Order: sequence, then C-alpha cells, then structure tokens
Amino acid sequence: MRKKEIFQQNEILGELLRTIRKENGLTQAEIANRLGKPQSYISKYETGEKRLDLSEIRSIAQAIGIQLSEIVNRFEIIITQKPQ
Repeated sequence: MRKKEIFQQNEILGELLRTIRKENGLTQAEIANRLGKPQSYISKYETGEKRLDLSEIRSIAQAIGIQLSEIVNRFEIIITQKPQ
C-alpha cells in the first residue's frame, strides 16, 4: 500500500470516528475525559493528523460505548465503496 493510500484511509478513519462520536451525542472533551487524554488527542485523530493503533481504536470504541467491530465494519464499508 502506498503512503498516499494510508494517509487517505487514516483521514477516513478519523472522519468515521468523528461521525460515530457525534451520532452518540458526545463531544471531543467528553471522549478525552473518558480516555484520560487531552482534547487535542481527539482532534488530532479526527483530522487524520494522528494515526491510531488497534488498541487505541478499541479504547475509543469503549469510551463511546460501542463495539470495536462496529467501527471496523463501517470502515470496511466506506473503503470498499470508495472509487479507486
């Protein structure tokens, strides 16, 4: 996978996490508080500036109150529907 594709997928993941957070009626500050992180941490991954590993995504899912599989499934749908 090329760097550009990785960067684009990272941005897509950030947008998805922002969407899911908002769907659940949560602010960046609330998620940050639940994770014990600064609000800037949330902002950076939502804008694609920070890459997340799987354990971080799992923690975010728990902070939101959803299953990790929901994030993964929605991400896969977005990626597979994206024009090449």
